[in-house]
Amino acid sequence: MKIGFIGFGNIAQAMAQGLIEKHENITQQMYASSYNYEKLVRNTAKYGIHPCKTNQETVDNCDLVFICVKPYQVKDVLSELSLENKIIVSLVGGKYNQDYEEIIPGTHHIACIPNTAISVVEGVIVVEQTHTLTQEQLHTVHELLSTVAMLEYVETAKMNIATTISGCTPAYTAMYLEALGDAACKYGLTREVGYRLVAKMIEGTGKMARVTQKHPGILKDEVCSPKGTTIKGIASLEKDGFRGTIINAIDEVMK
Repeated sequence: MKIGFIGFGNIAQAMAQGLIEKHENITQQMYASSYNYEKLVRNTAKYGIHPCKTNQETVDNCDLVFICVKPYQVKDVLSELSLENKIIVSLVGGKYNQDYEEIIPGTHHIACIPNTAISVVEGVIVVEQTHTLTQEQLHTVHELLSTVAMLEYVETAKMNIATTISGCTPAYTAMYLEALGDAACKYGLTREVGYRLVAKMIEGTGKMARVTQKHPGILKDEVCSPKGTTIKGIASLEKDGFRGTIINAIDEVMK
């Protein structure tokens, strides 16, 4: 199967990186196009992907096409393309099945919103349950994307909150990582050591929550002992409105 990218910005390159890590020699089957051809050539050269001078050239060379342009560009870009018999996978935030039914009716398309951790094959991809793929095409997409991410199928009405929780919060988590690194530095650890410790802690805590399916409150309680150091830190976080601050951030995104 040949894979194309229409638009080759950050999320497209993250997807390409993840797929290349998991699939040997896949670069020979990958094509990309973008409005800035010179920049595209530089970016695709890093991965060994074929650069195309037009979006239609990408489509013509591929079986599955990732749409990775800005939301406001989707209509103009897709309305000029011939997409018959192609699997169209949108990676565009805020664009879902109904949007594509209006822009490219009669085509086979699905909306899949990833986060940037797909680049290291530890991503989350929120997949809209409503789509126009055949069962065989859906199986193909699932098998491909599941190599770089955990897939979560969500009804259309819940896509915005699901993609906010999985897509925006890596930035918030990186801020948390940086803050803990600052604290580590304050008390004598090098930043390199502090960041490594925190990054692995975040990774391990997430895996514990996913594998054990324990309530987060239980995982928290298992670290806290009476009059211990951890509960003192938690009390300070609660006093400073830690949980409320996180929820307020999500509220701002969802407005």
